[in-house]
Amino acid sequence: MTSEPVTPAQPGAAPDLVELAKIVARQRAELDRLRDQAATSAVVERAKGAVMALSGCTADVAGEQLLQRAKAARHTLLEECWITLGGLAPTPPGPGRPQASAGPGARDSEAAALERSAVPDDVSAALARLGKALVRVTTPHELARCLLRHLGPDLSADAVLIYSRRPDGGLALIGHAGVDGRLVAQWSQVPPLSGMAALDALRAGEPRWLEDFTADEGQYLLIGDPPDRWRSRAWLPVPAAGAAEVCVGVLRGRAGTFTERDRVHLRGLAELCAGRLRAFDTPPERDADAATDAVQALFEALPVAAMLLTPLRTATGETEDFRVEAATAQVSDLLGRSGEEPAGRRLLELRPVLAAEPLWQACLHVLTTGQAYDGEPFAHEEVVAGVAELSVYTTRVAPLGDALVVSWIRHGSSDRQEQRLADLQRLGNLGWATWNLVTQEASWSTQVFSLVGRDPALGPVRLSEVPELALPEDTPALTRAVGELVHGGKAFDVPFRIRTSGVIRHLRLVAEAVADRHGTPVEVHGFVQDMTARRRAELALVESERAILTQHDVLQAERTLATRLQHALLPMANRPVHLAGLRVEVAYLPAQSGVHVGGDWFSAIELPDGDALLVVGDVAGHGVDAVATMAQLRFTAKGMVITGSSLTGALARLNTLLLHSGDSHATATMVLARYDPRRRRLVWAQAGHPPPLLLRDGEARYLPRPGGILLGATSSPVYQEAECRLDPGDRLILYTDGLVEHPPDSIDRGLEQLAEAVEAPHGDGPGSLGPLLARMLPDERRDDVCVVDVRVPGRQDR
Repeated sequence: MTSEPVTPAQPGAAPDLVELAKIVARQRAELDRLRDQAATSAVVERAKGAVMALSGCTADVAGEQLLQRAKAARHTLLEECWITLGGLAPTPPGPGRPQASAGPGARDSEAAALERSAVPDDVSAALARLGKALVRVTTPHELARCLLRHLGPDLSADAVLIYSRRPDGGLALIGHAGVDGRLVAQWSQVPPLSGMAALDALRAGEPRWLEDFTADEGQYLLIGDPPDRWRSRAWLPVPAAGAAEVCVGVLRGRAGTFTERDRVHLRGLAELCAGRLRAFDTPPERDADAATDAVQALFEALPVAAMLLTPLRTATGETEDFRVEAATAQVSDLLGRSGEEPAGRRLLELRPVLAAEPLWQACLHVLTTGQAYDGEPFAHEEVVAGVAELSVYTTRVAPLGDALVVSWIRHGSSDRQEQRLADLQRLGNLGWATWNLVTQEASWSTQVFSLVGRDPALGPVRLSEVPELALPEDTPALTRAVGELVHGGKAFDVPFRIRTSGVIRHLRLVAEAVADRHGTPVEVHGFVQDMTARRRAELALVESERAILTQHDVLQAERTLATRLQHALLPMANRPVHLAGLRVEVAYLPAQSGVHVGGDWFSAIELPDGDALLVVGDVAGHGVDAVATMAQLRFTAKGMVITGSSLTGALARLNTLLLHSGDSHATATMVLARYDPRRRRLVWAQAGHPPPLLLRDGEARYLPRPGGILLGATSSPVYQEAECRLDPGDRLILYTDGLVEHPPDSIDRGLEQLAEAVEAPHGDGPGSLGPLLARMLPDERRDDVCVVDVRVPGRQDR
């Protein structure tokens, strides 16, 4: 039984619930691991004890023998332990220690290895997993459920039944899974009838494989309502040193044979179950002498949960378990085995996980030292009058000769009320106080002394002296409130500050008066609460609101400035312009979130030699910095091309300019295009920018991109040029990524949509970008959009 105390959260704490959940999950996983480890250790030690009893060897030698057998038979150690325990002879009736058979100790390792040599690897792995799972099984019903979980995915098992042979030769259903209550009631007791497959398997000591429903129905009395609910069955006697007494039934809804692999799997399963089932055997009846009866009668009369334990020792004298000699009725519930009789059973059999709990170590310590043990309080949920109630217990272990008396003391309601009051004060970070105005006596709870930083040895102060505890600035208000309460009975709720250990603490005093029959206040009741954490949170909230308002003003000013800069640097034409024989229309739409103004830009000018320069660019980011970088690149690019630089040379110099600018982390993408109207030749280069889209004869395609990395990414970029001839009637669209990138859709999907939109006919003629933008842009734009729409007039337009 666990005796860990319930520890409440610290006052004022604001834990992260997700982190707490992770901690609890890790602790639960660690507890499960420790429980499995303790249960596994108990199985191994029990098997070592069996080998020691058989051969008279030491514990180390017994452990080595188990390891050697497991290795020879291709078992895990845990499997070998289960098989060893399952092969023990039944305990003889009457007093005395159980007699072990020579079966497990004399097993031929070479024969066992030969027997398992044909077992498929996946079956061996499955049986190893089952061996681990069996350590968590404590009843035959749990065993049946464990077997069904184990066999369900692999053998398509739908139900598992476990029958034990009765003294009259019939069968008793001791475990089941996958069946309903009505069938359990109908088949819980089976008389010694002929034609029962389970009985037939027990008598013969061999499995019975029922694989042909029509033939089996004529030979056996089949369990089920209707019997064809399960079309194939297997009944396997559990191996034992004598005659098999337990049979496991595996029932499947589907018809079909059990393959040789299935049969090997099921035989191995039955062999492992033998050791586990022995732990469920009812212990041999002890001599019902007068002393035992008297002890049990005494314990039954006790008003508390208690039990008498005697140690069970190994051959070396170590305590491996305790036998419950007598127990009160309440013990079963505290051990998690409601409805079972603990007396006469092993303690670790009743609660295997106890080996990993403090109570087990306490029992061993008391047995060794003779000194009593008092455990910490712990919570336990129990049902009282049909209602679940959480009760608080403490555990006590006391020596009684060579035995131990373990008792659990349930705290009474008065104890719980006091504990609840103490918890309330601690969790609420408050304490109560009373002042008698007649005798001038005062009484404070321990929490009040802690809150005001006063030594409890000095005692509480009188009500009239309470204002002296506050800072001078808060003393007048507190003095006035105390005076109105004492003289007029007016209750008050006053905040004030005190200084304790050099720290300012915010407190709150709430008080009311109790008057005599004449209406004169004679006693004052109140409480003091620490409001420091709340006050700090309020101040932090105010500061946060101020910071938000300040940031909002800054963003608004930046938005206004950036908008004005962009309008000054990037004038927009309100109608199409004609350059070098081309008809050019531009559009710029700012983002609808954040600062709104970003670094997208365009240029469309006619050069001195009659060529047209077309530019589209995008600086990363938004705001004044992005607009400033945009202006620098826009004017520098035009100046370089006008003065004779090639497109790739201009991009290389712009990259160097960006790397050595004030913002070393700034980056930008760009497309530079130069159109020669005499040869209708378009030469273009790009720096990490989406390619232009060409519409010709109603079919849209993207121009193949020449090499080029975005500006500001590297000090040694390589840029290339590409060439394209424009024919009359062609349409060329240059754009920034805001037109085609709309999360969560990918940019590839946006490029497909742009091509589809350009190919679609529009009713308002070729002179407007409106339909294209309306089709491409969402209701709320997260990025700037810049589009340059270039059209080569057709012959009919000239």
